[in-house]
Amino acid sequence: GVGKTTTGINLAASLARTRRRVLLIDLDPQGNATVGSGIDKDTIDRTIYHVLLREAAMVDATLETSAGYSVVPATGDLAGAQVELISESGRERRLARALEPVRDSYDYILIDCPPALNLLTVNAMVAADTVMIPTQCEYFALEGLSALISTIRKVRAKLNPRLQIEGLLRTMYDGRNNLANEVSDQLHEHFGEKVYRTVIPRNVRLAEAPSFGRAVIDYDRQSSGAQAYLALAGEILRRDEASMR
Repeated sequence: GVGKTTTGINLAASLARTRRRVLLIDLDPQGNATVGSGIDKDTIDRTIYHVLLREAAMVDATLETSAGYSVVPATGDLAGAQVELISESGRERRLARALEPVRDSYDYILIDCPPALNLLTVNAMVAADTVMIPTQCEYFALEGLSALISTIRKVRAKLNPRLQIEGLLRTMYDGRNNLANEVSDQLHEHFGEKVYRTVIPRNVRLAEAPSFGRAVIDYDRQSSGAQAYLALAGEILRRDEASMR
């Protein structure tokens, strides 16, 4: 409920508008990133489930969207992958290995994780270079953040030593709320420059867009939500350019 899927869809679309090659992987059995990208789950033959079980290659499960980015979709079948992989050796690296042939085909690969620290999330962290953390500026969000940071450290120590925190994104932000400002200040205090300058506001258009299977920049480009995600894409590109100098 902190905006993971909303961020995945709209960041993918915003980066695609800058002519970057973008792949969004839906790793949540709910398949919200799939539906929110305008893909009918009833018409899909191959999904990330088939990729993880080695029944399909990543490229064969990839679909194009009208927003200019590619998607590897998910359906409810993905929930069974955790059970089917539980006795498999190297189960934490299934996604990383499946991504190897296509890594160089994209400028950005975004993985939308499920709302739980399970085998699917661990697969994402083993495959990823960095983790973006959408954070609602509320008290309980800080509690969840602590558990997530602990998991990232464990994955880095045992499975993926290159894993870093890309940044913390403040979502559903309302600057009129004193608690939101206090939590925002705490995030800056603990994470410094890791906190994105861009904030994602509470926005009706942002909430409406997924029900039409569209990114908010295609649904209402002038809305505050669309402008915020375009700004986030710009901030990410500037950070990446600065790190390469």
